[in-house]
Amino acid sequence: MAWEAVVTLLTLAAVLGTLMITRVSADLVLMAAMAFLLIIGILDPAQALAGFANPGVITIATLYVVAAGLKETGAVQWIARSLLGHPKTERGAQFRMLAPTGILSSFMNNTAVVAMFIPAIQDWAQRLNIPASRLLLPLSYAAILGGTCTLIGTSTNLVVDGLLQTRLGINLGLFELAWVGIPSLIAGGIYLVLFSSRLLPDRGGMAEELEAVREYGVEVEVDPAGPLVGQTVAQAGLRALNYGYLMEIDRGGRLITAVEPDRMLQPNDKLYFVGAPECASELRRIRGLQAAESSIQKLDLANHQRCLVEVVLGQEFPALGKTVRASKFRTRFNAAILSVSREGRRVPGKLGDITFRMGDTLLLEASQQFVEQYRFRRDFLLVSALNDSTPPDFRKAPRALGILLLMVLASASGLLQIMEAAFLAAGAMIVSGCITASRARRSVDLPVLVVIAASFALGNAMTVTGAAEWVASGLLGLFGPLTPWLALALIYVLTTLFTEMITNNAAAVLMFPIALALSEQLGVSFLPFAVAVMFAASASFMTPLGYQTNLMVYGPGRYRFTDYIRIGAPLSLIVACVAVGLIPLVWSF
Repeated sequence: MAWEAVVTLLTLAAVLGTLMITRVSADLVLMAAMAFLLIIGILDPAQALAGFANPGVITIATLYVVAAGLKETGAVQWIARSLLGHPKTERGAQFRMLAPTGILSSFMNNTAVVAMFIPAIQDWAQRLNIPASRLLLPLSYAAILGGTCTLIGTSTNLVVDGLLQTRLGINLGLFELAWVGIPSLIAGGIYLVLFSSRLLPDRGGMAEELEAVREYGVEVEVDPAGPLVGQTVAQAGLRALNYGYLMEIDRGGRLITAVEPDRMLQPNDKLYFVGAPECASELRRIRGLQAAESSIQKLDLANHQRCLVEVVLGQEFPALGKTVRASKFRTRFNAAILSVSREGRRVPGKLGDITFRMGDTLLLEASQQFVEQYRFRRDFLLVSALNDSTPPDFRKAPRALGILLLMVLASASGLLQIMEAAFLAAGAMIVSGCITASRARRSVDLPVLVVIAASFALGNAMTVTGAAEWVASGLLGLFGPLTPWLALALIYVLTTLFTEMITNNAAAVLMFPIALALSEQLGVSFLPFAVAVMFAASASFMTPLGYQTNLMVYGPGRYRFTDYIRIGAPLSLIVACVAVGLIPLVWSF
């Protein structure tokens, strides 16, 4: 074996070890490995940077914009609330959650699906009196399994498809993977519905202890033309919010306190909530509620420019000692006060009659630029924006879903390649106003793209130095004569192990040349091996580290590492049996 191959394998081992035992970010580790291979001459610049021009990587970057357009319009939340319903049992709830999650993640980035479903599932679990820990990990697993059903369902599929295009000139169809993906989703879903209640803990959710945080009062109004009219408080999802509770309803000047869950909502009801600052952000994600304060509606700001901001009044604030009404706060700062907190408690009484004191914490609705504009002004001691607090523009949700549908139809019909359809869909999201250009830029997850693109350098080094062939020969020598089916199973298992140790995309890129070399030495078609790498790289169920969605639910579900192994190991075995059994029947050796 040449020295180049030895250095490549040592570099690969160093990358795997660093990712497993340190907290150094994956994009930094893989970029360092790419630079090292380039500098010592194993790769030329074209080979080292090939990943940044790969069609799969470009398609992933473009689909981030499409997913962001769906998020900004609240399209996924809109669908979720329509499909989740009110099941009677825990198993019924799991089934009602698994189906829409699997379908949605087939057509959009599963990370985005899980990010948007987590608050909805937490709210839903509290309404149904089901522990959120029984639903959140199955949510992640359903998104992973759903992503295997189409070529655009997960970035791993697009990465491997990009490698197939550049190496072998093979293009997979949008729904070609469904022959294996749908049976995997069904088998995995049945397992989760039957066994997740027994295998997952009852640890509740991450409901905030309101006594330990700044407490505000937030007033909203039932939109007369919205979907909440005629629903009960419980059906509308207002009974058990994560960050607050409904204290009273003002109905035409008549105050209703101690609100019952079966109380029917009527047009123009004013609802008064008490809770943490995130309560305001949570309420604005519910379709059918609107701001009750007229000053908020008068703000000269477009919907996408609004966000929630907390400020602490300093000693040079010009309206100290004045009431909110007399201060003309909205005119002076182009921001509307939602609530006032003093010494960690909400200030009671009508908002306009509250007198400002130094140290008061105000919850504002303001522009995205408010923080930068007033961060260093002496009016405020502290200015802090709440993350992800821009209200969804539900009016544009049908438009965003229509664009997604057209993208899928254009790609599935063969009219356009997936990358071309994604480009048009992303452009349509911006042109139609579903997302602004600035938010589209910020939606692209650059570290993830760098990890994927830099992984290509290691994969190319494995190929050009002959290291992949050496590994393939070693596997054949270690396990003796292998039939194609056993070789496929071996590649699947190795890819799964890589995925649990490092990121799914890096595992796919690193196993691709090994699988290619093994198929060539056996003299069989490479396509079933490539599909096995796709499925195995996505099938990360046993650790929270292998797939981003697993890590996203780790905190909200209060899970432990052993929870993933307990429920994820049998699921990995089930999906492996389905995939290895069906792949050769669809793509013959």
